[in-house]
Amino acid sequence: MLEAIKEEVCQLNKALPEHGLVVWTSGNVSVRDPETGYVVIKPSGVKFGELKSEHMVVVNLDGQKIDGELDASSDTGSHLYIYRQMSLVNGIVHTHSNYATAFAALGRPIPPVLTAIGDEFGGPIPCGGFSLIGDEEIGKIVVETIGQSPACLLKNHGVFTVGSTGEKALKAAVMVEDVAKTVSIALQIGKPDEISQEDLDKLHHRYTYVYGQQLEQSS
Repeated sequence: MLEAIKEEVCQLNKALPEHGLVVWTSGNVSVRDPETGYVVIKPSGVKFGELKSEHMVVVNLDGQKIDGELDASSDTGSHLYIYRQMSLVNGIVHTHSNYATAFAALGRPIPPVLTAIGDEFGGPIPCGGFSLIGDEEIGKIVVETIGQSPACLLKNHGVFTVGSTGEKALKAAVMVEDVAKTVSIALQIGKPDEISQEDLDKLHHRYTYVYGQQLEQSS
């Protein structure tokens, strides 16, 4: 069932450690199949290097296992809550990437002091409140916090990103960590000026609608 999506989700999960976003078994990627509404997600507690497409778990939006022999990620409930509330989202990534999670540890948003933040996120990368892992509570915080951004931080926890595809959600996760690293270095040197929301809007519009090969929506 959904073999192509299982392979995609497997490869997206393997990309997390390749980009330095996770260690050991932490973090996960899921993708929703627009046709069936089923969600394919990483199994719980399996090392990324050992993942195979047949390990991926298929669940419906109520959390019932449809296919797979392993237990689904402990974050599955939160992924499913986000999918139920955000109809345009078909990919979700969760990481504990170091620099972004450092901001989360402080309960602080990542301020919009780089044009790259305007391009990808359109404004500050927000930080939501604290919740223990399990059920759908983290998902509720993500939905309440994320706004129009493809990313948000969770206090004392980590990062969630969303996208219309799994690849777009992964790209947002990579970009969060990249800008978080630069901003953290800048804050050690001094106090960088924030870009105005007017200019952030212009940056985001250009990046979304003008930059790259628009026929393929690439970047």
